[in-house]
Amino acid sequence: MPDAVFGVAAVARRLGVATGTLRTWDRRYGVGPDEHQAGSPRRYTARDLARLEVMHRLMLEGVTPAEAARIALSSELPTEATAVRSARSARQRSGGGRVVALPRASPAARGLARAATSLDSDACITQLVSAVRRDGVLPTWNDLLLPVLSGLGERWRATGRGVVVERLLSESAEMALRTGTQATRGTRAPISGRPVLLAALEPEEYRLPLVALSAALTERAVPSRMLGVRLPLSALREAVVRTGPTAVFLWAQSIGSATLPGPEVFNAVRPRPAVVLGGPGYESEQWGPGMTWVNGLEDAVAALASPRTPPPRTARTT
Repeated sequence: MPDAVFGVAAVARRLGVATGTLRTWDRRYGVGPDEHQAGSPRRYTARDLARLEVMHRLMLEGVTPAEAARIALSSELPTEATAVRSARSARQRSGGGRVVALPRASPAARGLARAATSLDSDACITQLVSAVRRDGVLPTWNDLLLPVLSGLGERWRATGRGVVVERLLSESAEMALRTGTQATRGTRAPISGRPVLLAALEPEEYRLPLVALSAALTERAVPSRMLGVRLPLSALREAVVRTGPTAVFLWAQSIGSATLPGPEVFNAVRPRPAVVLGGPGYESEQWGPGMTWVNGLEDAVAALASPRTPPPRTARTT
């Protein structure tokens, strides 16, 4: 029996996945420690780890977990070149991410689309957690998540299909964003003791941009409080009074769901918090004094990471 040298936590850190994902791969696909006995801790040999690395790399290339496991479990451990050829062949058989139109998207984005359209939440979470830990929240959002979400939206507008795929990807993304930034919590001193409040006022129900923003602020040690969606104005005012935030960020996905609070919500505390608005719903609003609209996650992070009000932007006229 080869020496067992890696514990499950060490392997999970090496791959950038959750320990539960490793247990799922073992149980569902048979990719785990060769010598594991029920009831005993999982211990991985170097060969076990190499096999997992092959499976993980293939999944990031867009291969389904089952196919990636089959390749990784082949009688001889695939070399890098063999793995690349196998990934290309598997993508050609399965169609990869081409079931969703993704012009100029990266191979990773096409792989994420393939996992989402297969309703494989484990694969979605694995890819996204790895991307967040490797590249950070903003690149993962801009280069990986947004292209796939946009492609799914186009597909729905053209065919009326794909709602369940978008829902599954959004739920997977929320979990991955929280998991991927968990290691950074508590490792850096917060910029300010006063938090940023993140919310969507009723009737807005779309939560993913708030989760992404919260994760991006966590990376930068900016304290924030997530108040969620469908928040009543009275609850927002109570939160402002109780926390004395440096800023309040409000999201609205559409004009029909955009609620613009009056100044009385924010005037109860001094200094008055900056109010930052995000999302298409607020883009053409007539904002009040001290309110700013930001175009995208990067602008939101830049505005909120600085504790004072950013310069106001002008609404588009086209």
